[in-house]
Amino acid sequence: MANHSSPSSIYSASFNQDNSGFAVSSRDSFKIFDSTTGRLCYERAAGAFVIVEMLYSSDLLALVGAGEQASLSPRRLCLFNSTKGSPLKELNFLTSILAVRMNKKRLVVVLVEKTYVYDLNTLVMLDTIDTVPNPKGLCAFSPSVEGCFLAVPASTTKGSVLVYNVMDLQSHSEIDAHRSPLAAVALTSNGMYIATASEQGTLIRVHLVSESTKSYSFRRGTYPSTIYSLSFAPSSQLPDILIATSSSGSIHAFSLMLAIHQRSKRSTSFLGSVLPDSVSDALDPAHHHVLQNAVSSGIRSYAVVRKVGKLEGTSSPSPIRATVSVITYSGYFQEYTLSINNKNESVWTLEREFNLYPVISS
Repeated sequence: MANHSSPSSIYSASFNQDNSGFAVSSRDSFKIFDSTTGRLCYERAAGAFVIVEMLYSSDLLALVGAGEQASLSPRRLCLFNSTKGSPLKELNFLTSILAVRMNKKRLVVVLVEKTYVYDLNTLVMLDTIDTVPNPKGLCAFSPSVEGCFLAVPASTTKGSVLVYNVMDLQSHSEIDAHRSPLAAVALTSNGMYIATASEQGTLIRVHLVSESTKSYSFRRGTYPSTIYSLSFAPSSQLPDILIATSSSGSIHAFSLMLAIHQRSKRSTSFLGSVLPDSVSDALDPAHHHVLQNAVSSGIRSYAVVRKVGKLEGTSSPSPIRATVSVITYSGYFQEYTLSINNKNESVWTLEREFNLYPVISS
């Protein structure tokens, strides 16, 4: 179990749309890695970048500079061909770019009070979304063309989220998820479910996007903590697992499928039949599997579930084994196996770990 307390060496970290690769940047360069093997696929020493976004495993990258060099303005988006090592197109904006998201048809650029939607192939601007002030560039994006949604904060005083249909270019819904402002948000890759956490960081909520209804609530802890990342496991329906990282240094996994199983059993009981859903939801067990001290407290981290395998048997629900990949902003990559049996008992196993920037000693 890692416990690295060195100063942050990572400027940005992002996984691609199917979590098969990831990008990191430092003050001097950015790197692209294969998530499965850990192999360094591409490296470019061209200064400091605050955004390095991949388009699956293609040679197209979206780059935004940190502003530490005059040529790398945080207001300029560079679409870059990694094979040729040259820019394809640059887009300039009036204020700093805070987030960029892509799929095979759309390009989304998030500024502090505006979000722009482009056709990726022609770079024609399709829509401009006026948003509440969003200084952290908080957003979530589902890359599936069939269910392509963007989620951004809808309020600065409470945890409301605006869900926008990126393909149809129209607002889909607004979800009131928390009393406090949002701190983290994630969408499933197919756009079916959305997870949110507020600045309090004690509750994680999952909603069905199509109906904008609350499906599940999970308690991360009693004391406030900053949620750094949320990520669903890959699935065509409701994912088995939702992963969160927090400022406490812990990694949290929530068993969504087991929650369904126990809710279905409860609904046939007397208590389940007399309580409305909004009340009985509050009685759901946490289905919470936590790995304590995975990262030093206060070190930002980003985790995804790369794959989930079900161990078929006679028991229901089936035991599962998940591969969880973690990037720490102190400069390390970690991969864990999380095994959960049908009794909701779990074991975390660190499979591998390596330094993303081994030459950095500061």
